[in-house]
Amino acid sequence: MLSSLSRWLFIAPAVLYVAVFFGYPVVKNVVMSFQDYSTRTFFTGEAPWVGFKNYAATFGSSLFTTTVVNTALFTIGSIVAQFVIGLGLALFFKRSFPLSGFLRGLLLLPWLLPLIASSAVWKWMLDQDSGAVNQFLGLFGIPAVPWLVSPNLALVAVIGVNIWLGIPFNTTILYSGLQSVPQELYEAASLDGAVGVRAFRYITWPSIRSVVSVVIVLGVVYTLKVVDIILGLTGGGPANSTQTLATNAYHQSFVNFQFGEGAAVSNVLIVVSFVFAIVYISLSRKAVDE
Repeated sequence: MLSSLSRWLFIAPAVLYVAVFFGYPVVKNVVMSFQDYSTRTFFTGEAPWVGFKNYAATFGSSLFTTTVVNTALFTIGSIVAQFVIGLGLALFFKRSFPLSGFLRGLLLLPWLLPLIASSAVWKWMLDQDSGAVNQFLGLFGIPAVPWLVSPNLALVAVIGVNIWLGIPFNTTILYSGLQSVPQELYEAASLDGAVGVRAFRYITWPSIRSVVSVVIVLGVVYTLKVVDIILGLTGGGPANSTQTLATNAYHQSFVNFQFGEGAAVSNVLIVVSFVFAIVYISLSRKAVDE
């Protein structure tokens, strides 16, 4: 009895922390999505119960389809490019060469900078008239590209910036996974002629598969909730071409002050993120078992 009580006392602070700082906000957000919660509520204290009205307004809006498509494109485009480039860099840095540690340190800089500061710098660089990118392209006779003001290019530009920000994370985690692969396996495989691509296919990839799964799942969860980069670059425009579920929730809550509808959109994101969180937990347990 005393032993059981001691165990509960040890985990009580963690349980209390999760309940207060994670559980309560989620429950409050769910309740708010069923209420007419607006600026009037702050003065009157009343938030009438409206049932599924906020969800009906959210799912019935033409903007919802746009945000879902943009979220899917933004997430898939970012994750695929981040992973491919990150894996390539991780394999590159696995080889020992001068200044390897210094270059790996420089690679972490985009990850360490405040996101709003990074988006401000990129917004200047991608400016159509005076941006550094267009000035560089002008040296080759290429006319100025409306990166952030064209509905056809804005999402591509935002994805590109997010890829730049996510490469350090992918490279760091994948590099750690590569370091855990025993060198003896490569030496034994080389005797059978398994070198280069064949060594990667039959040794490297199976050895880091669990790490790859975790990197991708965490990357998806992180990318789904990206707000500051998009707001800093385009604000969701032009013509909602870069509006995602996360930015839509922000606009509904803090621009239109329709907190109930914003909470409804947020709950959609919570459900999607929860699914990937369950996948992450199952993959982590599988990796430990292996």
